[in-house]
Amino acid sequence: MAKIKGYLSSQLKELKMLRWQNFVALFVAGCINAFGVTVFIAPVNLYDSGISGTSIFLSQITPEKFSLSLFLLILNVPLFLFGLRRQGALFTVYSIFTVAVYSGASWLITDVLPIDVSIASPLAGEDLLLCALFGGMISGVGSGLTIRFGGAIDGVEVMAVIFAKKLNLTVGSFVMIYNVILYIVCGIAINSWILPLYSIVTYAAGLKTVDFVVEGFDRSKSVFIVTDKAEEISKALSDEFGCGTTKINAVGGYSNSEKTVVYFVVNRFQIAKMRNIIHSIDQKAFVTISEVADVFKSND
Repeated sequence: MAKIKGYLSSQLKELKMLRWQNFVALFVAGCINAFGVTVFIAPVNLYDSGISGTSIFLSQITPEKFSLSLFLLILNVPLFLFGLRRQGALFTVYSIFTVAVYSGASWLITDVLPIDVSIASPLAGEDLLLCALFGGMISGVGSGLTIRFGGAIDGVEVMAVIFAKKLNLTVGSFVMIYNVILYIVCGIAINSWILPLYSIVTYAAGLKTVDFVVEGFDRSKSVFIVTDKAEEISKALSDEFGCGTTKINAVGGYSNSEKTVVYFVVNRFQIAKMRNIIHSIDQKAFVTISEVADVFKSND
């Protein structure tokens, strides 16, 4: 009983963190996703990824009254509720809200607004490549915005978080396997592989777009500088770029001598200037550069 009370208390505390700004952004995300799917992907019988793709497929093989918007709700909402304990109330509320907007906007586009999406894309016609690329990118923007503002627009991501580790898979591998199985089933059902193969293009375009939206087009670089002149390099970098550095004490594995590692974050446009500064101070400095997914302060 005490555990249940503690769990409910933590969930209520989490719900107090709901922000109206996030709901506005998630509303936009759901509408964008609906536009990409209903205007580019579904009209030419391509398949989106995850539950969205499953909903498109089911809407094609069931009576007309079972629409895409209906399947989006009845497949996604139970999955998000199932993942409530693992993902938390904040994530679940944001996700269900976005799916509801996605479903509602899809219904408006297909059944209410004067847009004919029954035969071909109103913007790209029957060109499968254009529909696959633009549908994937636009829906990817919607999915990426949803992730950035605390939710998810597809229940398969929740399934991946819950079951991937148990199956000794990464989350990304779980989602990919789900989509491969989906496209194989679609190919067998329609007795053609052209549309499922183009759907893979849609999936790839969407996946890359999600990365851009979530992580940014200009990903930051983390720099580790092993040097004997840490003070000079640290000051020069701080003065030039107007930001701090972190100095870490280390011991050389070969020489067994004490070293200092300077940790620094830059964007790709600053790398050349940074390299010149380091080499002008210490020609023997050892520098490694790698990408970082995101940079933020704890109070951001």
